[in-house]
Amino acid sequence: MRLPRTGLLTLGAALVAAVVGGAVALAGAALLVGFEDDDGAAPFAVVDSRIEAPERFSRGRPLSIGQVYERTRPGVVQVSTRTIAVEPQDPFGFFSGPPEQQGLGSGFVIDKTGHIVTNFHVVDRADEIRVSFSNNESVKATVVGTDPSTDLAVLKVATDSRALTPLVLGNSDSVRVGDEVVAIGNPLGYQRTVTSGIVSAVGRSIQAPDQRLIDQAIQTDAAINQGNSGGPLLDAAGRVIGVNTQIATQTGGNVGLGFAVPINTVKDVAAQLIAKGKVEHAALGIYAQPITEEIAELFRLPVDKGLLVTEVFEGSGAERAGLRAGTKRVQVEGFEYVIGGDIIVEADGRPVSSVEELRRAISRKEPGDSMELEIYRDDERQTLDVKLGRQSPSPRG
Repeated sequence: MRLPRTGLLTLGAALVAAVVGGAVALAGAALLVGFEDDDGAAPFAVVDSRIEAPERFSRGRPLSIGQVYERTRPGVVQVSTRTIAVEPQDPFGFFSGPPEQQGLGSGFVIDKTGHIVTNFHVVDRADEIRVSFSNNESVKATVVGTDPSTDLAVLKVATDSRALTPLVLGNSDSVRVGDEVVAIGNPLGYQRTVTSGIVSAVGRSIQAPDQRLIDQAIQTDAAINQGNSGGPLLDAAGRVIGVNTQIATQTGGNVGLGFAVPINTVKDVAAQLIAKGKVEHAALGIYAQPITEEIAELFRLPVDKGLLVTEVFEGSGAERAGLRAGTKRVQVEGFEYVIGGDIIVEADGRPVSSVEELRRAISRKEPGDSMELEIYRDDERQTLDVKLGRQSPSPRG
């Protein structure tokens, strides 16, 4: 799928819904905590993870929407891209050169060394990238690294550190439905536009450019349009809680369904990209389906919650640990299920009843880590120790 060069992923409403009932490949972002720059200083301005729910904009709280904007505006940038399209050579010589494609998105500064976070789909395949600051300075940017699986990219600019205003990164785990938020970006080319709204939902699963799922996305009704991608979603204290990434729409425009990659994911991914230029995601190596009460009752399963293992990838950690997939395919009310294999009920001591819960458990791991799975094989409960593998590179990465 060729991603739009307008700087915003737009997906049909059906595509951004969490996957339920279908087989999903399980892989998660590896976490890298505590990465430091060469000088020993933490690369990002990170707040304590124990913060309470964000302040509100009203009722006499410290920051108004305008104050959040004024405080963070210098750290928000416009990302412009130029891509030379590869076209067959014109035998008649009517064209003097290859056609160019322009792209536009947003981003924000995360440290004084010139690192900027934006979306992968904003800079994907770009031949030239320029970053514009609030003082109208425009500088060339280089790509430090990209991760299609989380739709994130880190750029770097060579400019005076005094011109850089890093934004403070908050804690997306503390975000609650109803929290008031601000989005700043460059919708349709209107630089550093501010919109506001609330957190409409948390824990959403949205599709990444490489067709994998991004977990724990934040849903907001703050207006997000083409050109907003890569810009910050801020809480009422001016802390970044997410990176605006895509909208769900059936019209092509904003209908109040915007989604942001959670900042805790961004911090982990950005640290790996800065350190290694790439992100390594842990993988279990299975396909699985959630059990429903109807399926459990109909086929007399030993539990009514858990995950049916439908396929085990050859050479994966799951195969080496002895995990078994089902072999019998059945149709129930139009849905196909694969039964007869192992049923996963816990991962590292935590119950799992959905694909998202298992993927979330994997996301806390790095390739090579061990994961303890509690399973049912027939009617017998067993414990398997699985050494996680490395997620295969995406075709877009």
